[in-house]
Amino acid sequence: MVPPMTVTKQRILQDAVTEFSRATGFTLAFGGYEADGVTTVTALSGTEGASLQGLRVANWRGLGGKAMIELRPRFTRDYMSSQSISHDYDLEIGAERIVMLVAVPVIVDGVTRAVLYGGTRGESAPDATFMQAAAGVSEELARVIRAEDQAHAHARRPVEPAELPGNVLEELRSSHAEIRRIASETTDPVARERLAAIEQRLAGIGRPAAAPAELHLTTREIDVLCQAALGGTNASIGEALGIAESTVKSYLKTAMGKLEAPTRHAAVTAARGFGLIP
Repeated sequence: MVPPMTVTKQRILQDAVTEFSRATGFTLAFGGYEADGVTTVTALSGTEGASLQGLRVANWRGLGGKAMIELRPRFTRDYMSSQSISHDYDLEIGAERIVMLVAVPVIVDGVTRAVLYGGTRGESAPDATFMQAAAGVSEELARVIRAEDQAHAHARRPVEPAELPGNVLEELRSSHAEIRRIASETTDPVARERLAAIEQRLAGIGRPAAAPAELHLTTREIDVLCQAALGGTNASIGEALGIAESTVKSYLKTAMGKLEAPTRHAAVTAARGFGLIP
């Protein structure tokens, strides 16, 4: 899974674009991260306006789109007259008066993760060493992206719970689920708050709170996982929580997606590892 865009990732990209311009000698530079076959330009250096900001470059489209798919730099001395690329983005490129353009993919483990661009407006082109300099900046950005991926994966790794006797563990899980059910039914806000505090303490027994900041399950998704952890079927879970069986399936599906779990069993295991349920 590719980590979502963060302030840190945007700063990393902007630094790379600035360095791309400096190292290659191109008058202007821009770049963006790839996601689902589209590179969205979010970092600029030396541009005159905002025409390139937010530009979405799709696979195979334009110079960058070819670089994304072919996993190699693409270059044209005269963008507007080039017959080897599509001209989907002529309006945006033309607004910056770009003549020469190079697009360099940033490749991590054989996959394009970003594209860096450099361009001129008709002035003297950089010397022949610009491609070597561009490759150096691209490789450094790939290294940083790989490190960010590893840090993100580590942050999402569930914590192994401490071992508890089987009978104690089952009683803990049953009590936790019952407290959540009572809390959902009570109309007393003070009682509900106190029950919620007890429920959170029970959920954390045997492990530290480990859920990453971006992982958020709704109250009902956790309720359903609690019941699933006790071995309940969709029908019995629905009966216990007072909701339809189809609704149970929906909550399980969304919870599995958030936890990146292929099965309900894997979702329960992941939720336990993150300290969401005991």
